Amino acid sequence: MNHLFEIDPWKIATHQLERNQRRLQESLTSTGNGYMGMRGNFEEQYTGDHHQGTYLAGVWYPDKTRVGWWKNGYPDYFGKVINALNFIAMDILVNGEAVDLGVQEPKDFYLELDMQNGLLTRTFILENANTSVKFRFERFLSIVQQELAVIRVTAEVLKGNATIQVVSKIDGDVRNEDSNYDEMFWEAQQSGFEDTVGFLTTRTIPNPFGIEQFSVTAAMKHLTEAELGVSETESLKVQQVFQANLAEGETVSIEKQVIVLTSRDVLEAEQKVKAVQLLQENTKNFDELLKEQNEAWAKRWALADVVIEGDAAAQQGIRFNLFQLFTTYYGEDQRLNIGPKGFTGEKYGGATYWDTEAYAVPLYLALAKPEVTKNLLKYRYNQLEQAKHNARQQGLAGALYPMVTFTGIECHNEWEITFEEIHRNGAIAYAIYNYVNYTGDHEYLKNEGLQVLAEIARFWADRVHFSKRKQKYMIHGVTGPNEYENNVNNNWYTNTIAAWVLQYTLENYTKYQTETPVVISAEEQEKWQEIIENMYYPFDEELGVFVQHDTFFDKDLMPRTALSPKDLPLNQQWSWDRILRSCFIKQADVLQGIYFFSERYTREEKERNFLFYEPMTVHESSLSPSIHAVLAAELGMEEKAVEMYQRTARLDLDNYNNDTEDGLHITSMTGSWLAIVQGFAQMKTAKEQLSFAPFLPSAWTSYAFHVNYRDRLLYITVDQKNVRVQLVSGAELSLDLYGEKMVLEDELVIKMEKVDNDV
Repeated sequence: MNHLFEIDPWKIATHQLERNQRRLQESLTSTGNGYMGMRGNFEEQYTGDHHQGTYLAGVWYPDKTRVGWWKNGYPDYFGKVINALNFIAMDILVNGEAVDLGVQEPKDFYLELDMQNGLLTRTFILENANTSVKFRFERFLSIVQQELAVIRVTAEVLKGNATIQVVSKIDGDVRNEDSNYDEMFWEAQQSGFEDTVGFLTTRTIPNPFGIEQFSVTAAMKHLTEAELGVSETESLKVQQVFQANLAEGETVSIEKQVIVLTSRDVLEAEQKVKAVQLLQENTKNFDELLKEQNEAWAKRWALADVVIEGDAAAQQGIRFNLFQLFTTYYGEDQRLNIGPKGFTGEKYGGATYWDTEAYAVPLYLALAKPEVTKNLLKYRYNQLEQAKHNARQQGLAGALYPMVTFTGIECHNEWEITFEEIHRNGAIAYAIYNYVNYTGDHEYLKNEGLQVLAEIARFWADRVHFSKRKQKYMIHGVTGPNEYENNVNNNWYTNTIAAWVLQYTLENYTKYQTETPVVISAEEQEKWQEIIENMYYPFDEELGVFVQHDTFFDKDLMPRTALSPKDLPLNQQWSWDRILRSCFIKQADVLQGIYFFSERYTREEKERNFLFYEPMTVHESSLSPSIHAVLAAELGMEEKAVEMYQRTARLDLDNYNNDTEDGLHITSMTGSWLAIVQGFAQMKTAKEQLSFAPFLPSAWTSYAFHVNYRDRLLYITVDQKNVRVQLVSGAELSLDLYGEKMVLEDELVIKMEKVDNDV
C-alpha cells in the first residue's frame, strides 16, 4: 500500500508537497472542535488545485434542487453545509514576491497533524540567489473555548536580508463547490475595526423556503513585534498588513487569534460586540492556549484511546478515526448531529444520515457519558413532527425520518434515496433499543422513546401491503442498504427491521402502557401483530441463505474476484445501469440485519450468509468493512476480520475507494472501533448482559481499550497469553467471558482462548 502520509502512532505527517494530490492532503489534515472546522488549507495563497473549505456546525443553506422530471413528494430543496468565511488567510510576501507553493519549489517541506492535541504544523524553506527564509505555520481550533481559532506564523531569515509582509484577512468571498446553481450563499452585513481588532459579519442570502437566515461574525487580533501598516475594509473582507525588515539570523512571529460567532447562539446585532469582547478579554498567547489544549485533549484520550502493539499502521488508523470523530462531535449540543463529512468537505449535502444511529451510537455509548448518546436520540425526538410531515409527503401514516436533513425535513433530491431507502427509519428505532439496552435507561423508553417508536411503527404498518397470492405482508419498491440496487421488492433487511420495530414497540407498549403518554389502539395492536406473524422473508432452501430481495437470485451471480482491477471502483468505472443489473453489493445488506440482530441467528446461519454474500461485496461504501469485520471475527475468520479492520481503519488514510479528496468519511470512522471492540474483543450487550470473547490478531502483540458501561469504567487488555478486565471505577459487575459467568470486583485475568479458524 502506498501511504500518502508516513506511518506514525500519533501523527499524520509527510515530507512531500503533493501538488497532484493536494485535495487529498487537505482532507487528511482537516481539523475541528465540534463547533467549527476546516480542511487542511494553507494560510497563504495557493494557486494550485485545491479546495478551500471552512464549515460551521449547524449553519447551512437550502439550495434549489436540480432534478430532471419532478415527482410528487420530492423535497423542495437540497440542504447543504456551506463554505463559510476564511479566517485563517494570511498572504505572505518576501521582498515583494508572494509566497505561493502552487508555483514555488520549497525545500525541506514538512506537514504534520498531531492527533494528541489537534495542532497542524507546516514548515518549509524558500530560497533564491540572495535570500533564504524558513517558514513555520502552526494552528489549532480550541476545544477549551469553542469559538476560538489560533494561528502562528514564524519567518526566520537563513541567508541575506528580507522584508516580510503578512496580509492577515478575514475573507467572506467564498463559495460552495457543490452549489446547484453556482450561487453565492453569503451577503455582507458589516465590517471594520474596533481599535486594532478587525471584524466581519456575513449573512446567508434569503431563500424562498422559509428557512432561517444564518449570520456569522469573525473577529481577529494579532500579537507580534512586526510593524502594523494599513488596516483595510471591504464589504466582504477586512485585512491588516504587517511588515518586518529582517537581517540574516533574525526571526519574526505573528500570532492571529480569531473568534467566530453564529446566530445559532448569539443574535446578529450582538455578535460584533461579543466577538471583540472575547478577544480583548483573552490575555493568553499561543503557547499558553496550546497548553490548555494539550490538557483538554489528554482527558479525551485517557478514555478513548485504543492502544495497539505490533502494528503501527493499525494504531495510526484507529487514532486518526477517533481524532476526526471527536473533532466533529463530542455531544455538547443536542441541536447537532454527526455529518457524514463533518467539517472536511461538502459532499452529501446534509448534516444527518442514518449512519449516526447505525454506526456511531455504539461508540459514543462506550466512550462518552450517556448524555451524549441521549442528545443524539433527542435530536430525532425533537424532529418527530417533521418526520411525520415526511411520511405525509409520501401519502403514509406515522413518521418517516429523513435520509438527509438539518431540521428533520427530508432534503435529499434523488428519488431512490428520498422515496425508497426507507430502511433508515428502522435505524432510528434500533438506536433507541441500543441506548436502553446499554444504559438501562427505561425512563427514556417509556416517554420520548415510545413516542418515536409508535410513529415509526405506524409508518411501517401503512407501508406494507398484503399479498393474497402468498398470504404474506410485503414491502415493494425499496432500496436496501445495498445502494447498487434500486426499486426492489421485499429487501430482506428492510422487511426484517420493519417487523422488528413493530414487535419491539408492541412489547414495550404492553410493558409500560400505564406509565407512558403514548396511546396505541387495540385495533393498531392487532394489526401490527398480524404483520409481525405474517411478514414475508425471501429465503433459499437449497443454499440456506436469506435472499437479499425477490429477484436477486435471478442475477448472474459471481464473486468480485471475477472482476478486472480496471473495473474498480465500480461507481467510477461502470455506468449506473450496469451496476444496477450486476450482482455486486456495495455494502452489508443481509449481513447488516444479521449484525443488528445477532442473537436471533445460529452460528451456522451467520456462516452460510457471510460466505455467500461477502465474496460479492465490493465494499465501495465506507460503512461496509466494519460490519464484515465484526461478523468475520465472530465466525473465527481472522484473516478476513483483519483485512476488513485494515480497510475501515485506513479507508481515508490510504484512500481505498479513491474518493477522499472531497472529504473524510466521518460517520463510518466508528467502524474501526467497532471492528476491534465488537469484532476482535467480541463485546456484546444482548439482553442487557455484558460479555466478551476476545482474540488477538496474529500480527499484533496486544490491544487495549476502555469502555463506559452503566456507571462503570472498564479497561480491557488482550495480549498473546491473557485477557485482563479491570474495573477502573464503579460497583462490581456481572459479565460473561467466553460464555462463563463471572463477577468483576477489581480485576479478572483469564487465559486467552484461541480462535477457531475452521471456516
